[in-house]
Amino acid sequence: MAPVPPGIRFLVSFNRDQWYRAFTFGLTFLLYTSFHLSRKPISIVKSELHKNCSQISELSTESSGSSQHHVPHSDFDCSWKPFDKNNYKQLLGAMDYSFLCAYAVGMYLSGIIGERLPIRLYLTGGMLASGLFTALFGMGYVYNIHNLSFYILVQVFNGLVQTTGWPSVVTCIGNWFGKGRRGLIMGLWNSHTSVGNILGSLIAGYYVSTNWGMSFIVPGIIMAVMGVVCFLFLIEHPNDLKAFNACTQDSANGNKKLQKNWNGLNGHKDLYLQYKPGSKAQSGDMELLLAQDHVEMCLPVQQVVVVKSDAEPSAISFMGALRIPGVVEFSLCLLFAKLVSYTFLFWLPLYITKAAHLDAKRAGDLSTLFDVGGIVGGVLAGVISDKLGKRATTCAVMLLLAAPTLYGFSMMSQFGLGPTIAMLLVCGGLVNGPYALITTAVSADLGTHKSLKGNARALSTVTAIIDGTGSVGAALGPLLAGLLSAGGWDQVFYMLMAADFFALLLLSRLVLKELSSHKSRPGVSVELKEH
Repeated sequence: MAPVPPGIRFLVSFNRDQWYRAFTFGLTFLLYTSFHLSRKPISIVKSELHKNCSQISELSTESSGSSQHHVPHSDFDCSWKPFDKNNYKQLLGAMDYSFLCAYAVGMYLSGIIGERLPIRLYLTGGMLASGLFTALFGMGYVYNIHNLSFYILVQVFNGLVQTTGWPSVVTCIGNWFGKGRRGLIMGLWNSHTSVGNILGSLIAGYYVSTNWGMSFIVPGIIMAVMGVVCFLFLIEHPNDLKAFNACTQDSANGNKKLQKNWNGLNGHKDLYLQYKPGSKAQSGDMELLLAQDHVEMCLPVQQVVVVKSDAEPSAISFMGALRIPGVVEFSLCLLFAKLVSYTFLFWLPLYITKAAHLDAKRAGDLSTLFDVGGIVGGVLAGVISDKLGKRATTCAVMLLLAAPTLYGFSMMSQFGLGPTIAMLLVCGGLVNGPYALITTAVSADLGTHKSLKGNARALSTVTAIIDGTGSVGAALGPLLAGLLSAGGWDQVFYMLMAADFFALLLLSRLVLKELSSHKSRPGVSVELKEH
């Protein structure tokens, strides 16, 4: 008999629960990858619009110096008039701001709504709507739409529906994975942000020079398809699977076993369910109670009855979530950390075209290196915080190193392609490391904090509060970059360095508490008084 191949032995070494956990990890990873994939094209298309506007301006100047005849429409014509004015940077910044401001406002409501609706249906609806609005932006090219209000409205609605994504996937992944090595698991999982940015850049860069509308339409279609996949396959909680398996197993046993165990009461042949007050729940929120010798309460049922525990925790309020120790500090820290990250997300390709003198496609491809560094930074932040048991200290060290690195990037990017590549990788790791750690492992830790006394339904609200506050910074960053870049890119980098400093300052109290604590443990290791 031939030996079993080692690959097969490896596959069968995992039990069914581990396979479902791995499946949920991969599925939620792909779902949120599609969210970031649909956000990236706007930064790539900016460079193309600006290039066209610059070239037609130069042609018009040359022609007016030689003759007064009209310059014919050509490939260099910037036909999207809202962006051909001298204040095009402010207009592009306003488009970013409309999306991010709507996202920030909607995020505070999204977590509260998400805890009261089935996550699978809530996330599916959001993804289908987001796919529609992303593709609708690209239709502006197809139908030659020049109205600025159209693009801003599409961005606003897209920002609102995209808030369904983050609280839903973080809640789902938090339900399936415990606190053990949460930093490493969340660090690996959170690389979907950078993977989505990279794929979005590549897809948008492929079409940007020929048909920039397809830079939005293709990601919109991908988003809608993933929404259908979410509806078909997402399992919100392990208990959902256990309840389903229990029901299918009971059905497989057939009516004979049911008739054997349930003989009726007082001469009736109906199926009865016995409930003993004070009995301990068997799995999660619900339990299937079977007949025993001592009957305390008998309820007639039709087929199978699932009894909810009377002690089922209710969804936490907004103010209740704010009282969880550490939520306010990490939320405000994320405001400034996300300001830096999203400024790079929306303005990096345009900056590279100016500093490195590259076309839109090459600048978009080069900007993906920032996200490659972000993947490494997110994983390192998770591993280090797991090892030390100090989330705030890990974030603070990376923020401290990020500020001078940003200044170095602004200097080195003007000395050629090699230094630019190196600094992009380093900046990506240091900027996205704290951002990734706070939005994933820290949010999950705080959402399952011991002050909640086992109420796991707070996770979605806590995640929404932290990411919603961070999204305020994400809205301000690109807007300020658009305003400050008119006076030179140096001012933008000074703003980014100041944001890193404020983020570090907001974590100082937590860092001091962690460093003074002799007991190191994973998660938010500081014991704080409630706010």
